Amino acid sequence: MTDTTNQRPVSTTGDDAATLPTTYTPADVEGELYERWVERGYFTADAKSDKPPFTIVIPPPNVTGSLHLGHAFEHTLIDALVRRKRMQGYEALWQPGMDHAGIATQNVVERELAKEGKSRHDLGREAFVERVWKWKAESGGQISGQMRRLGDGVDWSRERFTMDEGLSQAVQTIFKKLFDDELIYRAERIINWCPRCLTAISDIEVEYQDDDGELVSIRYGEGENAIVVATTRAETMLGDTAVAVHPEDERYRHLVGTEIELPLTGRRIPIVADAHVDPEFGTGAVKVTPAHDPNDFEIGQRHNLPNIAVMDEHAVITVHGPFLGLDRLEARSAIVAALRAEGRIVAEKRPYVHSVGHCSRCKTTIEPRLSMQWWVKVGPLAKAAGDAVRDGRVKIHPQEMEKRYFDWVDNLHDWCISRQLWWGHRIPVWYGPNGEVVCVGPDEQPPAGEGWHQDTDVLDTWFSSGLWPFSTLGWPEQTESLAKFYPNSVLVTGYDILFFWVARMMMFGLYAMDGTPPFHTIALHGMVRDQNGKKMSKSFGNVVNPLDWMDKYGSDALRFTLARGANPGVDVPIGEDWVQAARNFANKIWNATRFALMNGATVEGPLPAPQELTASDRWILSRLGSTVAEVDGLYEDYQFSKLSEALYHFAWDEVFDWYVELSKTTLAKGGPQADAARRVLGEVLDVTLRLLHPIVPFVTETLWTTLTGAESVVIADWPTDSGFRDAAAEAEIATLQQVVTEVRRFRTDQGLKPGQRVPAALELDGTALAAHEDAIRSLLRLTAPEEGFAATASLPVAGATVSLDLSGTIDVAAERKRLAKDLAAAEKEKAQTTGKLGNEAFLAKAPDEVVAKIRTRLEAAEADIARITAQLAALPQG
Repeated sequence: MTDTTNQRPVSTTGDDAATLPTTYTPADVEGELYERWVERGYFTADAKSDKPPFTIVIPPPNVTGSLHLGHAFEHTLIDALVRRKRMQGYEALWQPGMDHAGIATQNVVERELAKEGKSRHDLGREAFVERVWKWKAESGGQISGQMRRLGDGVDWSRERFTMDEGLSQAVQTIFKKLFDDELIYRAERIINWCPRCLTAISDIEVEYQDDDGELVSIRYGEGENAIVVATTRAETMLGDTAVAVHPEDERYRHLVGTEIELPLTGRRIPIVADAHVDPEFGTGAVKVTPAHDPNDFEIGQRHNLPNIAVMDEHAVITVHGPFLGLDRLEARSAIVAALRAEGRIVAEKRPYVHSVGHCSRCKTTIEPRLSMQWWVKVGPLAKAAGDAVRDGRVKIHPQEMEKRYFDWVDNLHDWCISRQLWWGHRIPVWYGPNGEVVCVGPDEQPPAGEGWHQDTDVLDTWFSSGLWPFSTLGWPEQTESLAKFYPNSVLVTGYDILFFWVARMMMFGLYAMDGTPPFHTIALHGMVRDQNGKKMSKSFGNVVNPLDWMDKYGSDALRFTLARGANPGVDVPIGEDWVQAARNFANKIWNATRFALMNGATVEGPLPAPQELTASDRWILSRLGSTVAEVDGLYEDYQFSKLSEALYHFAWDEVFDWYVELSKTTLAKGGPQADAARRVLGEVLDVTLRLLHPIVPFVTETLWTTLTGAESVVIADWPTDSGFRDAAAEAEIATLQQVVTEVRRFRTDQGLKPGQRVPAALELDGTALAAHEDAIRSLLRLTAPEEGFAATASLPVAGATVSLDLSGTIDVAAERKRLAKDLAAAEKEKAQTTGKLGNEAFLAKAPDEVVAKIRTRLEAAEADIARITAQLAALPQG
């Protein structure tokens, strides 16, 4: 009825439980289990295998990094997918590796040098790069050990680094190919510049935050021809080359084409008409500084304006005059003071809160700067990346994220790929003494001779990580691994880098691999937040080190918590109490399995025929088949939260709280039905542990191998739906659950202790519950009525009646008051629903489904009234 293949079962007895400690201590098993899995090669992918491939790359963490909660979240989801596919018979490859993280790593090593009173310039480029490699060998990559703690099933034999020899060859190869295809060029454009790191940085490395600044309105020109502009960056006015207005703005139409004097400089600049200007914002006139603002640069290009740079790479003023040598912030104050002295400040607003970009590495305010850089012409590459999603070759999940993807790739600007660093892939271009420019491929010798030199810049880190899905498999060589494992099956990553890493992998994969996209599916998840939904930040004091929670509660508990919160594309709030609850779940799995082993649960031999099983046996096997089918469907839809919930409620509620408890009665009776229950119990636990394994690998490995005697659940078969369903058994047990739940609620209302035994008479004749009397009494702590039994309360439930003698245990007055309150609520509900259903105007307008719901509410209210009235009548008088 449920598959039992590839288990190598042995008989299990109570002796097996003796090998398990009475309590589960994660620290005692996790490290040892993980190293055993690695040593046995369970995670090693074989390119020669005839199994179908399943490939996922790890989004390469920075070599400077450590495992944060976002990593733990993403890795948990990926590991669950890979473990399940491995169990399903796929040749599963989870490709690990790290990113060289150009700016971050260079900053780390520069800080180390600073402690010695040195800078990288003291060492020189070659020695500095050697120092970085030494740092990587000694201190980099601590995240690898933390990944082991989490249980990541990656193929460590294939671990790659974006600066290793093979990947460096891939970088040089694709740069040369793009260069030869005229898709890489060098040009002077506006870029994000960090005056502290002294390099261009990518958009993703800019963090925006609200800063207190000042907004000053400045009068340019005199009299009727004067025009007022507002700016938060007065220091850049020294580089203004125009004032722009909207072409349809009647206020300034007479000024378009004239010139106006730029204050403090003596230069005259034109007034131009440009549709980019918003006539409703401010005065409707803007200063144009093409060398220091990306929008102004575009205006300047359209109107052939000169580009005047007024700051150097340190953001220090370079224009001769009274402001020469001032830092940009010093210059801002000095220029505003000078303008005020001339009477040109029309208005000032401070503080003026506005969004300002900062370097994500050093927090320095970014300076837009005109600079000669290398660029990728992304037009044809971005079109291919968009087409691959539009024509269905690549699926984005959840689908609603497609719009964000298209908004990005359809409007992508050319990509600045050069960085003014020493750590990274050096741009493979040489310049000759007579202006020659030569791009050198990996198998070519660079030009030699006097006057030849290599470009000093390195490539943006995203350039090499964009090649990750195929460079890690040996490209440009046509390796067995590349043939077997490319393209990737799915990419699991955060929606926050959809525009950066994902788009670049799509562009490069389609370009380098003859139109084959790098993955079939892009599964996007949200960001981890604190339990109040607030972004985790050191400044907020709410950052959590996942290692702390793993130390305290175990890796399985953290993994289950993260998976349980993972709805596609939605942010995930997480709190410590949720991890503690997941730890309790792991303990529940442990204790229930230990009980089963102590009572002889077995996986040996076939399951008994349905007619040899009790209703509870058939019920749990029916629910087991449904759960396997449900979990499979949710995995295929990347619904980690829903599948975790399904597993949690099936395991805890149905298996542990109901079936295990029901089986105790059967086991106590002995005989053939007890033997059948032991086999069913073994089957259900076997399949449940296998279903749970991808998310909680450690506790399930320990329990499953003890239960089955097989080698490892890591290489066991993934359960398949047996197809067995028994609607009658499910209905029968649902009725039993209704009775037990109602009587338990009654006991609680009366303040009875959970273990307190109460004499009761059960009227079950003529119902399916008759066969379950022993179980009902056991579950409800009800003893058989003895001589002199007198019922003081009677509960009619689901066609049966439970009469209890609560003499000396029940507060009759309190119970009558409680029931009277419930009866009043039920009668109010009946009156409201009856009124609506008697309202012809309402019935004429209301949708059918609304009317049907109200009728259902009325029926429920009438049933409650009948039940409560009977309970009141059964109470002792007085």
